[in-house]
Amino acid sequence: MRGRRAPRPGSAEVPGAAREADMLRAGAASPARGGQVAEDTGAPAGGGEERPGRQPPAAAPRLPDSKAQGGSEDRRTPDRDLQRGRLSRSPRTAPPAPGMGDRGAQHERAALQSPGPPEGAAAAVNGLLHNGFHPPPPACSRDPPPARFQLLSELQPQPLFSQHDSPAKKCRLRRRMDSGRKNRPPFPWFGMDIGGTLVKLVYFEPKDITAEEEQEEVENLKSIRKYLTSNTAYGKTGIRDVHLELKNLTMCGRKGNLHFIRFPTCAMHMFIQMGSEKNFSSLHTTLCATGGGAFKFEEDFRMIADLQLHKLDELDCLIQGLLYVDSVGFNGKPECYYFENPTNPELCQKKPYCLDNPYPMLLVNMGSGVSILAVYSKDNYKRVTGTSFGNMMSKEKRESISKEDLARATLVTITNNIGSIARMCALNENIDRVVFVGNFLRINMVSMKLLAYAMDFWSKGQLKALFLEHEGYFGAVGALLELFKMTDAQ
Repeated sequence: MRGRRAPRPGSAEVPGAAREADMLRAGAASPARGGQVAEDTGAPAGGGEERPGRQPPAAAPRLPDSKAQGGSEDRRTPDRDLQRGRLSRSPRTAPPAPGMGDRGAQHERAALQSPGPPEGAAAAVNGLLHNGFHPPPPACSRDPPPARFQLLSELQPQPLFSQHDSPAKKCRLRRRMDSGRKNRPPFPWFGMDIGGTLVKLVYFEPKDITAEEEQEEVENLKSIRKYLTSNTAYGKTGIRDVHLELKNLTMCGRKGNLHFIRFPTCAMHMFIQMGSEKNFSSLHTTLCATGGGAFKFEEDFRMIADLQLHKLDELDCLIQGLLYVDSVGFNGKPECYYFENPTNPELCQKKPYCLDNPYPMLLVNMGSGVSILAVYSKDNYKRVTGTSFGNMMSKEKRESISKEDLARATLVTITNNIGSIARMCALNENIDRVVFVGNFLRINMVSMKLLAYAMDFWSKGQLKALFLEHEGYFGAVGALLELFKMTDAQ
């Protein structure tokens, strides 16, 4: 017949029968898709002769051998690769056979979700799933899954320091951690009162530093402490009042000395520049300050020294600082005193005064300006009145006054004016105890005696003028106390 291939020599099969045998062998070697067994539907073959349908062969317990007849070479087939783990057959690449519909898809999903191996010998070969992977361990396995190992490792505490951190950074982190545990700020501890004429600065020098703390202390912190405590003068105008130093204080759980330093407000820019050069911002992010200068120089602190000023109420700091210093005393002596026999220069002498029960009192704060406060308790006070006068503490102002008698006349006029106002306020408030503080009185025995005389004379001995040793530093001390309160609140 035209187009037919001639039969091979030595073969008894006709060409149609040979093709049929080849098709049957190929069907036996390839498993049906989706687990469906292939059926011979009795379709016509060859020249249109109809052949009876054949029954499907029984499921073989193992895969058929794929060796070619008459040869020894191992031919690689998908089934052989599946058996040896060479091929991963994905369920998405093997859709259900036609005619199965949703049942085939449901069967496939059930096989994936089932904890055990799927049914059928063709689904698992040599312990492998139909997708080529080993089955998961049984539920009773004691080994946790890898994801849980990762989760537990993330929950473990991480080290505080990295091995690549510098010693200075480790010290800052350790100091902050120690301060956080004990509710106290990291060193150094400062408080500032920036007035119109003078800047008052208090510095707490710790004396209980351990050997470990000293070894880990960063260099710029050591430099600041050494600079402040080993000098009594700073430049041409800065002075440390050594005679006012409070020793062996315990502040916020640490023992040390409290130093009192002052310099003219006109030198504030030099102070800010020094803070920038000593890298003060690496130790502190906030500096507690009070007084009008806290507002005036706030921008300079931020732009030049990278420091933030925590601005505090001036009168609050004044009262809190006064009460604290009076409570700790002046190195074993009383903080408060008065002058006995002030009208008699030969008999006038300084006497201690107990201020344990100070309320009510009239507090007269004398600086570039004067504020007069009526204080009824620690937290109950009011500003009664105040005055403004000259700037005789300013070098520029003093240079414009050349005659000594004019300077003394000015001093007496101011002092008498303050004394008369203080007496008037005491009478109006029914208070018989008047306390005078402020840097106006620093090393100013003339004014103090004039005030004592004026109060005694005009009141006919009913009012006493009281003074305090640390007259101008109470605002700065109050600012320092506020630093501790901020740490407690945090």
